[in-house]
Amino acid sequence: MKKSELISEINRLKIEKNAVIMAHYYQIGDIQDIADYVGDSLSLAQWAAKTEADIIVLCGVHFMGETAKILSPKKKVLVPDINAGCSLADSCPADEFETFVRSHPDHTVISYVNTTAAVKALTDVVVTSTNAKRIVDQFPNDAKLIFGPDRNLGNYINSVTGRSMLLWDGACHVHEQFSVEKLVKLKLEHPGSLIIAHPECKKTVLLMADFIGSTQALLNYTTQSEKKSFLVATESGILHEMQKKNPEKEFIPVPPNDSTCACNECNFMRLNTLEKLYNCLLNEIPEILIDEEIREKAVKPILRMLEMS
Repeated sequence: MKKSELISEINRLKIEKNAVIMAHYYQIGDIQDIADYVGDSLSLAQWAAKTEADIIVLCGVHFMGETAKILSPKKKVLVPDINAGCSLADSCPADEFETFVRSHPDHTVISYVNTTAAVKALTDVVVTSTNAKRIVDQFPNDAKLIFGPDRNLGNYINSVTGRSMLLWDGACHVHEQFSVEKLVKLKLEHPGSLIIAHPECKKTVLLMADFIGSTQALLNYTTQSEKKSFLVATESGILHEMQKKNPEKEFIPVPPNDSTCACNECNFMRLNTLEKLYNCLLNEIPEILIDEEIREKAVKPILRMLEMS
């Protein structure tokens, strides 16, 4: 089926089935363009909580589909590819995290949204990179806190809040792989460009950044800035929306260490395609299903996040 036919059929099925398509900024451009809502993890969670659609098609990775199902249990939640996982979520197995939490019973557990439903069920409050600092700041200065699973984001939040949260040793494979050497070379080649970075990056990259922020914050910053060129240290899918909003500006992806590729892509995010999105809507599979006991526990820290945000 041609691309134009796929788009036409997806739009037809969406209306016929009262479905809504939500896509993360790290999806391919074609999926972002056809989605009803495009956003970061926080905005996708907020939209999932209030949509009146019968079917939610979450174009992102598995934990995002789970979050939508946790917040909208009566909706049918579909994902184009059930194998679209997350290296960060995988770095925090629920059984190991539970042992870690139980060994520190006097700590409040803060978990990044990039976790499985089972990990969220062990959590007191969920955060995203957009609201993590704001939420951490709401706890007393002497509060004992566990932060998981991203050590880089946790270290960054510790540095900007003066906290000493106990960190789980996990990381995102995309943000771990940015090359400082290649970033230095790019800066020399583009001396007038600003370096912008996601807080999941390593400290060595963050120290070079002119601006550090969540996916949404990076997008907002490039739109509001008078600068015309940016070196972008996050998953390269965001460049699609940056370029759409700022066609007159230049966005240069920072490459990873171990590749000749000029950009850094999440292989899980790239599993979703227009063809899979079409088949997903047509056949209403793969569907996200969550054990109700886990869902009831996992929804509490997400709702607390939405309230504290």
